[in-house]
Amino acid sequence: MVRPRYRAMVLVIDGAGRIGAPGAPRSIDVILHSAFDLLAVVTATIVFYFLPLLPPSSVGQPWRLHPSYVSFAALGMMAGALAAGTANLLLSGFGEIGKSVIGGLAGAILAIELLKRRLGVTGSTGLRFAAPLAAAIAVGRVGCFFAGMDDRTYGTPTSLPWGHDFGDGIRRHPVQLYEAIAMLVFLLGFTLLLRRGYPIAARAGFYLFVGVYAAQRFLWEFLKPYGTVIGPLNLFHLICLGLLAYAWSYGRAELRYG
Repeated sequence: MVRPRYRAMVLVIDGAGRIGAPGAPRSIDVILHSAFDLLAVVTATIVFYFLPLLPPSSVGQPWRLHPSYVSFAALGMMAGALAAGTANLLLSGFGEIGKSVIGGLAGAILAIELLKRRLGVTGSTGLRFAAPLAAAIAVGRVGCFFAGMDDRTYGTPTSLPWGHDFGDGIRRHPVQLYEAIAMLVFLLGFTLLLRRGYPIAARAGFYLFVGVYAAQRFLWEFLKPYGTVIGPLNLFHLICLGLLAYAWSYGRAELRYG
Protein backbone atom coordinates (compact mmCIF):
# COMPACT_ATOMS: atom_id res chain seq x y z
CA MET A 1 0.00 0.00 0.00
CA VAL A 2 1.39 3.39 -1.01
CA ARG A 3 0.87 6.07 1.57
CA PRO A 4 0.24 9.59 0.35
CA ARG A 5 2.98 12.08 1.19
CA TYR A 6 2.03 15.42 2.63
CA ARG A 7 4.07 18.56 3.04
CA ALA A 8 3.39 20.70 6.04
CA MET A 9 2.60 24.27 5.16
CA VAL A 10 4.69 26.72 7.10
CA LEU A 11 3.62 30.30 7.58
CA VAL A 12 5.96 33.04 8.67
CA ILE A 13 5.59 36.63 9.70
CA ASP A 14 8.21 38.81 8.01
CA GLY A 15 9.77 42.02 9.25
CA ALA A 16 6.90 44.07 7.85
CA GLY A 17 4.25 42.01 9.64
CA ARG A 18 3.13 40.12 6.52
CA ILE A 19 1.93 36.53 6.98
CA GLY A 20 2.51 33.88 4.34
CA ALA A 21 4.63 31.03 3.08
CA PRO A 22 8.38 31.75 3.03
CA GLY A 23 9.37 33.30 -0.26
CA ALA A 24 5.84 33.23 -1.67
CA PRO A 25 5.35 36.08 -4.15
CA ARG A 26 2.69 38.68 -3.31
CA SER A 27 0.52 40.13 -6.04
CA ILE A 28 1.84 43.63 -5.33
CA ASP A 29 5.42 42.36 -5.76
CA VAL A 30 4.56 40.86 -9.14
CA ILE A 31 2.82 44.07 -10.23
CA LEU A 32 5.76 46.25 -9.14
CA HIS A 33 8.26 43.97 -10.86
CA SER A 34 6.29 44.06 -14.11
CA ALA A 35 5.83 47.83 -13.85
CA PHE A 36 9.55 48.42 -13.46
CA ASP A 37 10.31 46.05 -16.33
CA LEU A 38 8.03 48.16 -18.52
CA LEU A 39 9.56 51.35 -17.15
CA ALA A 40 13.03 50.00 -17.98
CA VAL A 41 12.02 49.57 -21.62
CA VAL A 42 10.50 53.06 -21.73
CA THR A 43 13.59 54.60 -20.10
CA ALA A 44 15.94 52.83 -22.51
CA THR A 45 13.86 54.05 -25.46
CA ILE A 46 13.94 57.64 -24.21
CA VAL A 47 17.70 57.53 -23.68
CA PHE A 48 18.18 55.91 -27.09
CA TYR A 49 16.30 58.63 -28.97
CA PHE A 50 17.10 61.72 -26.93
CA LEU A 51 20.65 61.06 -25.78
CA PRO A 52 22.55 59.70 -28.78
CA LEU A 53 25.58 62.02 -28.41
CA LEU A 54 27.44 60.12 -31.10
CA PRO A 55 30.52 61.36 -32.96
CA PRO A 56 30.23 61.49 -36.78
CA SER A 57 32.70 58.60 -37.18
CA SER A 58 30.60 56.11 -35.20
CA VAL A 59 28.04 53.64 -36.51
CA GLY A 60 24.89 55.51 -35.52
CA GLN A 61 22.47 53.00 -37.06
CA PRO A 62 24.14 49.58 -36.84
CA TRP A 63 20.93 47.78 -37.81
CA ARG A 64 21.52 49.10 -41.35
CA LEU A 65 24.62 46.91 -41.66
CA HIS A 66 22.48 43.84 -42.31
CA PRO A 67 18.71 43.15 -42.32
CA SER A 68 19.23 40.47 -39.66
CA TYR A 69 21.25 42.63 -37.24
CA VAL A 70 18.40 43.17 -34.77
CA SER A 71 17.21 39.56 -35.14
CA PHE A 72 20.68 38.20 -34.40
CA ALA A 73 20.99 40.41 -31.32
CA ALA A 74 17.50 39.53 -30.04
CA LEU A 75 17.90 35.77 -30.53
CA GLY A 76 21.36 35.79 -28.98
CA MET A 77 20.07 37.79 -26.02
CA MET A 78 17.11 35.48 -25.39
CA ALA A 79 19.16 32.30 -25.79
CA GLY A 80 21.93 33.59 -23.54
CA ALA A 81 19.53 34.88 -20.89
CA LEU A 82 17.63 31.60 -20.68
CA ALA A 83 20.68 29.32 -20.87
CA ALA A 84 22.73 31.16 -18.25
CA GLY A 85 19.80 31.90 -15.96
CA THR A 86 18.47 28.36 -15.97
CA ALA A 87 21.91 26.76 -15.63
CA ASN A 88 22.73 28.99 -12.66
CA LEU A 89 19.49 28.06 -10.90
CA LEU A 90 20.13 24.35 -11.50
CA LEU A 91 23.62 24.71 -10.05
CA SER A 92 22.04 26.46 -7.06
CA GLY A 93 19.51 23.70 -6.42
CA PHE A 94 16.45 25.24 -8.11
CA GLY A 95 14.71 23.24 -10.81
CA GLU A 96 13.33 26.34 -12.50
CA ILE A 97 13.65 28.23 -15.76
CA GLY A 98 15.56 31.43 -15.18
CA LYS A 99 16.68 34.51 -17.11
CA SER A 100 19.88 36.43 -16.65
CA VAL A 101 20.96 39.92 -17.71
CA ILE A 102 24.62 38.93 -17.87
CA GLY A 103 23.74 35.86 -19.96
CA GLY A 104 21.58 37.94 -22.28
CA LEU A 105 24.36 40.48 -22.77
CA ALA A 106 26.91 37.75 -23.51
CA GLY A 107 24.54 36.00 -25.91
CA ALA A 108 23.77 39.18 -27.85
CA ILE A 109 27.46 40.05 -28.10
CA LEU A 110 28.35 36.58 -29.37
CA ALA A 111 25.60 36.68 -31.99
CA ILE A 112 26.57 40.14 -33.27
CA GLU A 113 30.29 39.35 -33.34
CA LEU A 114 29.57 36.27 -35.45
CA LEU A 115 27.47 38.39 -37.80
CA LYS A 116 30.18 41.06 -38.01
CA ARG A 117 32.79 38.45 -38.85
CA ARG A 118 30.58 37.13 -41.61
CA LEU A 119 30.15 40.67 -43.00
CA GLY A 120 33.80 41.58 -42.58
CA VAL A 121 33.03 44.39 -40.11
CA THR A 122 35.83 44.97 -37.60
CA GLY A 123 34.84 48.16 -35.76
CA SER A 124 32.44 48.64 -32.87
CA THR A 125 28.73 48.80 -33.72
CA GLY A 126 27.34 48.94 -30.21
CA LEU A 127 28.07 52.50 -29.06
CA ARG A 128 24.47 53.58 -29.63
CA PHE A 129 23.29 50.92 -27.15
CA ALA A 130 25.66 51.60 -24.23
CA ALA A 131 23.66 54.33 -22.50
CA PRO A 132 20.19 52.75 -23.09
CA LEU A 133 21.37 49.41 -21.73
CA ALA A 134 22.80 51.03 -18.61
CA ALA A 135 19.56 52.95 -18.08
CA ALA A 136 17.41 49.86 -18.58
CA ILE A 137 19.45 47.80 -16.11
CA ALA A 138 19.39 50.58 -13.50
CA VAL A 139 15.58 50.77 -13.62
CA GLY A 140 14.97 47.05 -14.09
CA ARG A 141 17.01 46.09 -11.05
CA VAL A 142 14.70 48.16 -8.86
CA GLY A 143 11.91 45.90 -10.09
CA CYS A 144 13.99 42.86 -9.13
CA PHE A 145 14.34 44.34 -5.65
CA PHE A 146 10.57 44.57 -5.26
CA ALA A 147 10.10 41.01 -6.55
CA GLY A 148 11.32 39.52 -3.26
CA MET A 149 12.53 35.94 -2.89
CA ASP A 150 10.70 34.68 -5.96
CA ASP A 151 13.07 36.51 -8.33
CA ARG A 152 16.16 34.65 -7.01
CA THR A 153 18.26 37.82 -7.24
CA TYR A 154 18.51 38.48 -3.49
CA GLY A 155 21.81 38.64 -1.66
CA THR A 156 23.39 36.77 1.21
CA PRO A 157 22.50 37.53 4.85
CA THR A 158 24.05 40.66 6.32
CA SER A 159 24.02 42.60 9.58
CA LEU A 160 24.57 45.93 7.81
CA PRO A 161 21.92 48.55 8.58
CA TRP A 162 20.67 48.64 4.98
CA GLY A 163 20.07 44.90 4.86
CA HIS A 164 16.59 44.09 3.55
CA ASP A 165 14.13 41.33 4.42
CA PHE A 166 12.86 39.96 1.10
CA GLY A 167 10.21 37.84 2.77
CA ASP A 168 12.01 35.01 4.56
CA GLY A 169 12.65 36.89 7.80
CA ILE A 170 16.39 37.33 7.05
CA ARG A 171 18.05 40.67 6.33
CA ARG A 172 20.04 40.34 3.13
CA HIS A 173 22.27 42.42 0.87
CA PRO A 174 20.06 44.35 -1.59
CA VAL A 175 22.41 43.49 -4.44
CA GLN A 176 19.79 44.60 -6.97
CA LEU A 177 20.10 48.15 -5.67
CA TYR A 178 23.90 47.92 -5.65
CA GLU A 179 23.76 47.12 -9.35
CA ALA A 180 21.18 49.82 -10.06
CA ILE A 181 23.34 52.46 -8.39
CA ALA A 182 26.46 51.27 -10.21
CA MET A 183 24.71 51.54 -13.58
CA LEU A 184 23.31 54.97 -12.75
CA VAL A 185 26.80 56.22 -11.84
CA PHE A 186 28.15 54.72 -15.06
CA LEU A 187 25.42 56.39 -17.12
CA LEU A 188 26.18 59.81 -15.67
CA GLY A 189 29.94 59.40 -16.09
CA PHE A 190 29.62 57.94 -19.58
CA THR A 191 27.40 60.81 -20.73
CA LEU A 192 29.93 63.33 -19.42
CA LEU A 193 32.84 61.58 -21.14
CA LEU A 194 30.89 61.35 -24.38
CA ARG A 195 29.96 65.04 -24.30
CA ARG A 196 33.61 65.95 -23.89
CA GLY A 197 34.69 63.65 -26.69
CA TYR A 198 36.99 61.32 -24.76
CA PRO A 199 37.98 58.44 -27.08
CA ILE A 200 37.32 55.80 -24.43
CA ALA A 201 33.65 56.80 -24.61
CA ALA A 202 33.33 58.21 -28.13
CA ARG A 203 35.08 55.28 -29.83
CA ALA A 204 35.13 52.39 -27.36
CA GLY A 205 32.03 53.31 -25.36
CA PHE A 206 30.26 49.99 -25.80
CA TYR A 207 33.30 48.07 -24.63
CA LEU A 208 33.58 50.47 -21.70
CA PHE A 209 29.99 49.68 -20.76
CA VAL A 210 30.57 45.92 -21.03
CA GLY A 211 33.73 46.14 -18.93
CA VAL A 212 32.14 48.26 -16.20
CA TYR A 213 29.03 46.12 -16.06
CA ALA A 214 31.01 42.88 -15.89
CA ALA A 215 33.39 44.26 -13.24
CA GLN A 216 30.69 45.48 -10.86
CA ARG A 217 28.60 42.37 -11.45
CA PHE A 218 31.63 40.18 -10.67
CA LEU A 219 31.88 41.84 -7.26
CA TRP A 220 28.18 41.57 -6.42
CA GLU A 221 28.19 37.85 -7.26
CA PHE A 222 30.22 37.23 -4.10
CA LEU A 223 27.19 38.53 -2.17
CA LYS A 224 24.71 36.06 -3.73
CA PRO A 225 23.89 32.55 -2.48
CA TYR A 226 24.41 30.84 -5.83
CA GLY A 227 26.01 27.46 -6.34
CA THR A 228 29.71 27.66 -7.20
CA VAL A 229 31.52 26.12 -10.15
CA ILE A 230 35.22 26.74 -9.52
CA GLY A 231 36.32 27.56 -5.96
CA PRO A 232 34.23 30.54 -4.79
CA LEU A 233 33.19 31.45 -8.34
CA ASN A 234 29.70 30.80 -9.67
CA LEU A 235 28.61 30.58 -13.32
CA PHE A 236 27.99 34.31 -13.54
CA HIS A 237 31.50 35.01 -12.26
CA LEU A 238 32.89 33.03 -15.19
CA ILE A 239 30.70 34.85 -17.70
CA CYS A 240 31.84 38.16 -16.21
CA LEU A 241 35.48 37.17 -16.66
CA GLY A 242 34.79 36.32 -20.29
CA LEU A 243 33.10 39.68 -20.86
CA LEU A 244 35.97 41.51 -19.15
CA ALA A 245 38.45 39.82 -21.49
CA TYR A 246 36.24 40.72 -24.46
CA ALA A 247 35.89 44.37 -23.39
CA TRP A 248 39.63 44.73 -22.76
CA SER A 249 40.84 43.17 -26.00
CA TYR A 250 38.21 44.66 -28.32
CA GLY A 251 38.31 48.03 -26.58
CA ARG A 252 42.09 48.29 -26.95
CA ALA A 253 41.85 47.35 -30.62
CA GLU A 254 39.13 49.95 -31.19
CA LEU A 255 41.19 52.72 -29.60
CA ARG A 256 44.32 51.67 -31.46
CA TYR A 257 42.99 50.89 -34.93
CA GLY A 258 39.35 52.01 -34.99
